[in-house]
Amino acid sequence: MGATLRAVHEGVLYERDTPRLGAVSGETTSEPRGYPEAIVGRAEPIGVRRIACDSPGVDYLWRVRWDLPEPYEQHIVPQPRLHLAAEDGRLLVHGVTRRPFVRRLLGRGHVLGASFLPGGFHGYQRGPVGGLSDTVRPAGEVLGVDDRPYAARILTPDSPDDAMVEVMTEYLAEVGYEPDPRAAAVGELVAEAGRDRSLVRADALAARGGVGLRTLQREFAVYVGIGPKWVLQRFRLLDAAAAARSGEDVDWAALAVELGFTDQAHLVRRFTEVVGTPPATYAREVGGRP
Repeated sequence: MGATLRAVHEGVLYERDTPRLGAVSGETTSEPRGYPEAIVGRAEPIGVRRIACDSPGVDYLWRVRWDLPEPYEQHIVPQPRLHLAAEDGRLLVHGVTRRPFVRRLLGRGHVLGASFLPGGFHGYQRGPVGGLSDTVRPAGEVLGVDDRPYAARILTPDSPDDAMVEVMTEYLAEVGYEPDPRAAAVGELVAEAGRDRSLVRADALAARGGVGLRTLQREFAVYVGIGPKWVLQRFRLLDAAAAARSGEDVDWAALAVELGFTDQAHLVRRFTEVVGTPPATYAREVGGRP
């Protein structure tokens, strides 16, 4: 199943008491990252676990298991982060993608992946990550260490989580990590963009980081893999998805302006492109659901 799942690891049914890495530097905190709003609809047929990881640059590991007698599709809204996933006999590097993810699952299987902090993958690749955007490539080609023996161990049927996690961290340790202070600073700017819904313009984010807009654009290409304008709009669309899920009445025209869209029509158009349905319709379908 090619590029099986970015599913549910974009921010979902996580174990909320598991610590996470809070920065590229490896600082640990208890507050999880991830956006449940990135999961379109519900993911109940899939067993999902979020697992703490002490590998530098990694936010968390995610594990998905399924045993499905009927085909099941999961739609995911991508975020500005890279993933390394064991699937189809390889460890595959998923670059940041502009396209929505829809994955069809059937039968029995599992996937283990690493979700990197924005800026975190750069320390393993030791170079700009922008060339990986909108691509899925074998890790051995990207990172220089053959991934196939590690993938085979992770994908052994019924392999326990602890054993799979150990193999993934072994692979990352074999590749090695070179910290970059600027990667950490850019990663924190991405986190700031996610936290502060008043940030709707790339020049405002650049000012927050104390750099010019062109510098910010260059650094996002090197460390994040996609531009700051896309990052900001993606987070604001996730804010709109959270409003739709809240179960409360939403003034979509007012929210569109607050989130930096030209008008309600602009929000509806972009939301529909990414989520697959207009926000008001989506609110009727999932409003009030966890």
